[in-house]
Amino acid sequence: MRTYVFVFLYCLSISSSKADDILIYIRDDVYVDYQEFIDGRNVINIDNFSGHTIRRDVVDMIIAQQALALGGFTHSFKYIPGKVNFRNTKLLERGKLLISFDSYWLSDANALSKHLYISSPVIKKGEYIAGIYTSTNNTAVLAISELNDLKQFTAVSTPKWRTDWQTLSELPFKKLIREDEWLSMARMVDMQWIDLMLMPFHSSEDQTFTLDNIHLVPVEGVAIELKDSRHFVISKHHPHGLQAFKAINAGLALMRQRGAIKKAYTQAGFFIDHKQMNILNH
Repeated sequence: MRTYVFVFLYCLSISSSKADDILIYIRDDVYVDYQEFIDGRNVINIDNFSGHTIRRDVVDMIIAQQALALGGFTHSFKYIPGKVNFRNTKLLERGKLLISFDSYWLSDANALSKHLYISSPVIKKGEYIAGIYTSTNNTAVLAISELNDLKQFTAVSTPKWRTDWQTLSELPFKKLIREDEWLSMARMVDMQWIDLMLMPFHSSEDQTFTLDNIHLVPVEGVAIELKDSRHFVISKHHPHGLQAFKAINAGLALMRQRGAIKKAYTQAGFFIDHKQMNILNH
């Protein structure tokens, strides 16, 4: 069903695009969840981030647009969904893409600073606490309670996400396996080819993640801190790049002052009470 929804939304985005719209390439599964959450509402006016399809990626998209608008950026956007994970970086470097609405780790952004403006943090260092997600049938992983328990398990990530890869490399896993496509990571964990992966906590009551036939659950009561901040990146080579950079920083400052950023990620289930979690790498 989600596939048909995606095809319909993709065709709609192309047919309704105006010549002066700024095109934003977005991962297709994020786009579908974003459209389902927005449900025809004006994204600028959204102030409640509770919902079935809300997640960190979707909150990023909404915060970016609200911050740009608050900062005086008046251009409209049209989305082109697809399998764009790391292609977006090349488009940003060439000025073919204005901004990534999926925030970047500072370590990843700094490596591209020749080509990118880096916003002030949307997620500060110390705020990103990830869950250990696994198959519902992997009872051994679900029993993890301390750092040494990780020694018997395999994990999956990509070195293209520097902070994720470094964090996992420093943990005592039996093996860390590389896979560059996020959806493939989730499928391998769901099928128990790999034991676990790190994921943002989700807004569902039990914090589970479901996408098509993939169903992953977090290990209860434990988490991993990813010790970096996250930022929006804007192309220095796009004609609207400098304007967008100034606008998003002004808007983020206002939103943080009002408590809107913390409220959004908390309602979405991403920000959690650290005191209620055993953070294994503290």
